[in-house]
Amino acid sequence: MAMQTESMPLSMFMGHDLQALARNWWLLLLRGIVSVIFGVMAFFWPGITLLALTLLYGAFAFVDGILCLTAAVTGSDKSTSTGWLVLVGILGVAVGVLTFAWPGISAFALVMLIGAWALMIGIFEIAGAIRLRKEIQDEWWLILSGAISVLFGLAVLFAPGAGALALVWAIGAYAIAAGVLMAGFALRLRQRHTDTTPPAHT
Repeated sequence: MAMQTESMPLSMFMGHDLQALARNWWLLLLRGIVSVIFGVMAFFWPGITLLALTLLYGAFAFVDGILCLTAAVTGSDKSTSTGWLVLVGILGVAVGVLTFAWPGISAFALVMLIGAWALMIGIFEIAGAIRLRKEIQDEWWLILSGAISVLFGLAVLFAPGAGALALVWAIGAYAIAAGVLMAGFALRLRQRHTDTTPPAHT
């Protein structure tokens, strides 16, 4: 009995946490779509330079951060916390602001900043997926998205001197893969929201 009493607050907390995300599944879907669009642009924008791409990535990180913060804040209530999503949002906004507010920043510094951002959001996404694993069966969408971010971040940080074209393709491929996985996770949340929403009375 004592063990059941102690575990009740945790199960309630986890349930509310998932409901907070499920209510705003469309914001996470939009986050995935924006990421895919950015990745496609990186591949098919003729003659784009690494500096231009990293500046564009800063804008993408800022928008991504705003979407994460909106999903976390508007979906939460006093009994829950979507802290991992808030941290992802804050990091995105910070990277976006630094990209454009840092005078004379070089392409190399921007690439390192992108690598660090990807590594951190990957860690937070994996932590968020582990947090939700008891409430949703397809948390692996978010785990894979986080793992890809971690691998990309490490690759960029340990090989920042790779050729410009290779980095452009790597950034584009990462954005597309992460976006597809985030969209898949969002659609899974949509299904969860649909299943748990009571039908409207007529």
